[in-house]
Amino acid sequence: MKRSIALFLLIMPLLFAMPACDKDGSVNIFSVEQDVEFGKQVSAEIDSNSKQYPLLPETGRQGKNEAVYAYLRNITNRILNSGKLAYRDKFVWRVKIIQDDKTLNAFCTPGGYIYVYSGLIKYLDTEDHLAGVLAHEIAHADLRHTTGALTREYGLKLLLDIVLGNNQGALTEIATGLVNLQYGRGDETQADEYSVIYLCNTSYKSDGAAGFFQKLTQEEQSSGRVPEFLSTHPNPENRVQKITQKAQADKCNMQASNANYAAFKAMLP
Repeated sequence: MKRSIALFLLIMPLLFAMPACDKDGSVNIFSVEQDVEFGKQVSAEIDSNSKQYPLLPETGRQGKNEAVYAYLRNITNRILNSGKLAYRDKFVWRVKIIQDDKTLNAFCTPGGYIYVYSGLIKYLDTEDHLAGVLAHEIAHADLRHTTGALTREYGLKLLLDIVLGNNQGALTEIATGLVNLQYGRGDETQADEYSVIYLCNTSYKSDGAAGFFQKLTQEEQSSGRVPEFLSTHPNPENRVQKITQKAQADKCNMQASNANYAAFKAMLP
């Protein structure tokens, strides 16, 4: 009886409350607290699925893994400490590397669990570009685009099934689906804008994301194939130009970082 009452109280806000709207006006049935709890569940599913997500251990290879993670966390911490995040102190903001050199992607769960594929790290040319991508993914979580997209993709019924424990496979499905979760062009434009806002007063070139998207666009034009990242992150019109214009208009840092990114990539397995 007590368990039934507890579940009822948990579900009540979802059933009877009006859907919340995020900064861009999109409907999101999750509360911020539910973002945190749901992200925790999804990240646990990802972490336990070593076949689908072969995570690079945080220790090993005579200290190389520790050095790789220290380097990556230094980048994310500069972004997180920019003073521009709405949920800097409410979300977890943990970053992990997925060992898959064939995948050029990154994603962030609700609540701030960040995953970066080794293929993406090796594909990028500079630390500024990686900082731009990380800032873009952090923006999706901090602006709550991820749970907004999950709401559109999966709907209320499946989410309630997870809460009630009636659909054991649903969490696995959602965890897997996060890699291929489709964002709208409005979400992409806003995440691009906030990547500049987050990087503006850091030591990174604030339009770092532009360099990455420019490289992807050139690859798409030369090969005729849509790169994986762009298949899940639609390419808004004049994307690269808009990112750079935003950085210039806000008088942000436009000097390239002097970090030895090649040495960082060389430390990866």
